[in-house]
Amino acid sequence: MPVAITLRSVTKTYHRGGEELRVLDDLDLDMAGGTFYALMGPSGSGKTTLLNLVGGLDHADAGVVQVGDTNLADLSGGELAKWRAANCGFVFQGLNLLPVLSARDNVELPLLLAPLSRSQRRAQAQRVLELVGLGDRLHHKPRELSGGQEQRVAIARAIATDPQVLLADEPTGDLDRATADSVLLLLQRLNRELHKTILMVTHDPQAASYADQVIHLDKGKLGRIEDNRAARS
Repeated sequence: MPVAITLRSVTKTYHRGGEELRVLDDLDLDMAGGTFYALMGPSGSGKTTLLNLVGGLDHADAGVVQVGDTNLADLSGGELAKWRAANCGFVFQGLNLLPVLSARDNVELPLLLAPLSRSQRRAQAQRVLELVGLGDRLHHKPRELSGGQEQRVAIARAIATDPQVLLADEPTGDLDRATADSVLLLLQRLNRELHKTILMVTHDPQAASYADQVIHLDKGKLGRIEDNRAARS
């Protein structure tokens, strides 16, 4: 079953110098499994913080962050790392691909933690690269790929372990319009065909239009929610 995400009374505060910055303020939010969400809002509204809390990269100061049946606050550091590796894929604007490795070797990296043989890892990496349209680029290194192809490698790496939740932070921010649209169509396909729950931070209304729903945050609080599916019908 697609994994749903629930936040209850979630608060997150950072301290910089002597200043207290409340980035998320008593936030309640329900996200249905198998849905493609875009998170929008001005800088400092809490979008990336929310993404990091859902992915277990950061902890809420108060409240509940639950992904599927798991309350992330109940997990120790080691348990959280194992949960994250099995359940969440991450795609960032900074791709973090290793330049000395081929596309297939980059995609294999998260599979090193899985109980798979080398041949199984290689086969899985090839399968997901074919899924994202790069079956003919297995042995190419990042410098030999276009920006859009690099982002597809990053997406393939994020889904290599077959996580149910895909978290993307400005995944098309450095791409031209046509390349960005091709990447967004890929995310849309992963959502519709593989039923991945996708949460994408973006400043771009055109990028947000590919999502099922657009969640607007403002100063750490929930604003309006737009349903793009209704607009398409």
